[in-house]
Amino acid sequence: MSGVSQETAKSATTATFVTALVFNAAVFGIEIGLFTILRPYFKQVYERRTLAPVEKDRVKPFEAGFLTWPIALFKTDYRDIQQVNGPDAYLFVRFLRMIIRVLLPIWFISWAVLMPVTSVNNSTPNSTGLDRFIFGNISKSNNDRFAAHIILAYLFTFWIYWNIRREMQHFTTVRQLHLINPAHSSSVQANTILVTGIPTKYLSEPALHQLYSHLPGGVKKVWLNRDLKELPSIHDRRLAACGKLESAETSLLSTAAKLRRKALKKASGAGDPSPSADPERNVALAERLVPRDKRPSHRLPAGFMPFSLPFIGEEVDTIDWCRQEIAATTGLLTQGRQTLADQGPSLPEDVNGDGKVDKNDRAKQPYPLLNSAFVTFNQQIATHLAVNALTHHEPYCMADRYLEVSPPDVIWGNLGLNPYEKRIRMVVSYSATAALIIFWAIPVAFVGIISNIEGLCVRESWLAWLCKLPSPVIGIIQGILPPVLLAVLMMLLPIVLRLLGRFEGIPTRTGLELSLMTRYFIFQVIHSFLIVTLSSGIFAALPSILANPSSIAGLLAQYLPQASTFFLTYILLQGLSGVAGGFLSAVGLIIYYVKLFILGSTPRSVYNIKYAPTTVAWGTLFPTITLLVVITFAYSIISPVINGLACFTFFLFYLLYKYLFLYQYTQPPSADTGGLFFPKAIQHVFVGMYVQQICLCALFFLVENTDGKRGALPEGVLMIVLIALTVGYQAIINSSFGPLTKALPLSHAHQTFKHDVDGGSGSHRKEAVEEIEEGPSPTDKPRASSSESGAEHAPRSDYDDVFFARGPDGAEDYGFAQPAACLPQRIVWIPDDSLGLGREEVQANKESSVKATTQNAKMDEHGNVEVTGPPVDLAKF
Repeated sequence: MSGVSQETAKSATTATFVTALVFNAAVFGIEIGLFTILRPYFKQVYERRTLAPVEKDRVKPFEAGFLTWPIALFKTDYRDIQQVNGPDAYLFVRFLRMIIRVLLPIWFISWAVLMPVTSVNNSTPNSTGLDRFIFGNISKSNNDRFAAHIILAYLFTFWIYWNIRREMQHFTTVRQLHLINPAHSSSVQANTILVTGIPTKYLSEPALHQLYSHLPGGVKKVWLNRDLKELPSIHDRRLAACGKLESAETSLLSTAAKLRRKALKKASGAGDPSPSADPERNVALAERLVPRDKRPSHRLPAGFMPFSLPFIGEEVDTIDWCRQEIAATTGLLTQGRQTLADQGPSLPEDVNGDGKVDKNDRAKQPYPLLNSAFVTFNQQIATHLAVNALTHHEPYCMADRYLEVSPPDVIWGNLGLNPYEKRIRMVVSYSATAALIIFWAIPVAFVGIISNIEGLCVRESWLAWLCKLPSPVIGIIQGILPPVLLAVLMMLLPIVLRLLGRFEGIPTRTGLELSLMTRYFIFQVIHSFLIVTLSSGIFAALPSILANPSSIAGLLAQYLPQASTFFLTYILLQGLSGVAGGFLSAVGLIIYYVKLFILGSTPRSVYNIKYAPTTVAWGTLFPTITLLVVITFAYSIISPVINGLACFTFFLFYLLYKYLFLYQYTQPPSADTGGLFFPKAIQHVFVGMYVQQICLCALFFLVENTDGKRGALPEGVLMIVLIALTVGYQAIINSSFGPLTKALPLSHAHQTFKHDVDGGSGSHRKEAVEEIEEGPSPTDKPRASSSESGAEHAPRSDYDDVFFARGPDGAEDYGFAQPAACLPQRIVWIPDDSLGLGREEVQANKESSVKATTQNAKMDEHGNVEVTGPPVDLAKF
């Protein structure tokens, strides 16, 4: 047992740091070793992109030796990420490279200059271990040594300036090349804008055509959005019924196969001829083989309850009920879509006869227009001009316009908000965020107190028992427990913040992630950095402050830098345990096989578990990284030990995410912003610089000399000048690169996509135009349409699949119609088997007007399901 004195508590950083270093290094070694062993045998988890069944999503295998994979990964060109996963992923890894380049010289210079300056021939009492290398270790008789800190602060700041300018220039080039890339430039996403807050006068296709006719090439297509009322919930009901039917059908086939094997064994033993397995003579053999009491069944919700409970509610046969539910919902959707087509794209009428058309008339219309529309232009440059032009002469009318919109990215429920309501919601949303920040401080401050428990146990008698714990236990409590608790605490935030962003009325998921990135970063800086720093430093200085209140300024200058111990351990946790855990992905590996064993009962579930794209949430990933940048910059002068650790950590992160984005993650093009997260991350870098400079400024002004006077006043004044320079430089960067962040300049107009309204092609992009050219459907049936698509009418039976056009490859283009207004029934995916039971079930479903298939799915004699390709309707769902 070891007691802890007050003097020891003042300088307990080394033991805590060493404990965290040993623990995290051990975890790193074990997890990387396990990853090295497991990687070649579990490629479905560690290299899932190399096994993708869709050829365009497949990448080349990672060719590396058993032990030489880190070297091979280091040599792999990170620029390939842009081809594999788009600009967002590429620029994220590029950001990591930038931070490594920034920190490398800072690491060498700060260790060579600041560490000797703060530690050699200093007489500060009780400073041992890592405390010898912090800002507060310089004694009052050596205040002239602070000149080294101010010189390096200027040097490092100008070095960061240069890197920011260089990377913003590179970002601008990458983004503009992405926008004018023929494959992207010719896409609907690149040529369509979303306009909200449209006044009644312009809520028609002719009016919007006329309004935007002044732009180059004019308008190709207008998609007016409507309040579909009950149709989205009906569409969701049909999707749920299709999923439930797939599960029930697979369960039926598995049970039938087992009973079939038993029957064959009995027939073989008795010498009887085996029953015929010819599907032509055995209609619904699977259903005949399985007794009624062994067929899949479930209970319906009782009364008003939205979900069912065991032993409560009517028990029904699942297959029969699902077929009836699918048929019923298909009928309702067909009826609603025909009503949409019959209603046409005309303006709302004065239904109530009050002399004006307003919201009071909408409720009496079947599916009234919303105040938003998607507008597709014939030229890409017109899209950018439309977003940046002042559209309407009244306040807030058509003020919110969104570029690079794709149908999968749209949040359909946020398309009909009044512009004034959106502003009110935004105020409420950010007010709630601010309140959350304030009240979240309580648990986060508690984590900071734990990180300096040794100082608290000396001051508070009821915690004295903690001082008697063994040193390794105290090291674990201070060095390991707080970072883990902080990480768990921060996992709860994104859920709440995304809900606040959705409540605000943001109409796209990428916009939601961009908003989340800002909110989450604010949370991270305040709670994971500032409050932890203050709570840890104040509690360390509390005993001496209470004994001598007049010394508060000097004590804070001495003790606040000691809070760096927590962040040293936090950097270690992220760089060693975090990175190794990202490579090993032990939880993901376990969950993969648990899901496959428990949930892998249907072809679709097996396909989703094995091949569904694994994506990242940029709104939380970027702030997690930029928080480390803020912490590193804040302590780069105060506690230079952090620079080497942070540089090594970002290098490991660089290797990790290079590997993940090349061989595991799949970022869909519809969710790619073209790199818009990168300039936000650069703003976070400026925050780190401000935190560093303000902290240094305060510490310089708090320094006292042997006479009790201010000992570093010139350095403090110079820091004020540096803060002003940083503010000015940020303003220059934002004003020079800000307009280039989203808008495409006219100087690139000759390289953008142009659609010739006469059916040819503009510029030199004939091939690209042909890929999205409208034309009659190559199928025999007429093309159906709702009022959202504007295509011609069709017989009632054709309204189950309402597409806008077909591409040359035969793929349907649903445009910007809401899924409930256009998508067909999802084809029920049933596994095929050697007895032909699956094909019989497909025929039985067809007779019940339910589409089904056995393509690309098989079931063996033991009931195990395997897939050989994607679902036939993967592109639609």
